[in-house]
Amino acid sequence: MEREIDRLFRSLTGSLFDLEGLQGGAGTCCEPGRVCGYTLSIGPDGRPVLQEYGNAGEAPQTDGVREPLVDTITNEKEGITKLVAEMPGVERADIGVSVETKHVNITAERGDKKYRARVPLERRIKDDSAKASYKNGVLEVTFQLLGEPKPKGKKVEVQ
Repeated sequence: MEREIDRLFRSLTGSLFDLEGLQGGAGTCCEPGRVCGYTLSIGPDGRPVLQEYGNAGEAPQTDGVREPLVDTITNEKEGITKLVAEMPGVERADIGVSVETKHVNITAERGDKKYRARVPLERRIKDDSAKASYKNGVLEVTFQLLGEPKPKGKKVEVQ
């Protein structure tokens, strides 16, 4: 079945993508406890964009710490970025979130459940705008976006 999907994908996208160059290559299965896949979307320039997701390509942790699945969702209209992390088996009091300049660190530990993630921030955020909530094993951290930096300099009039 995977070979048939790969064949159909190649016939639809032509030579735009090289699936063998992605982590694990085409047609590989994830180990138990790992999640992996590919998403195909259309970019702002109208060209297809293939993105890999999941934690299948990462080395397993030897100390029992798992990296939670984290999605980053940016809403330009509302001016927010939201991180959504799946961390079942812990309580709100077990979770630590710290914000650095370009990263968010998420940690949690309860019994044998240990989670750790360092999530890069792709956009600039307001330092004091972070709000976090945890419900049913899902942590949501929301930030207000800063506007795009205005270029510094002086406009020179051409004569």
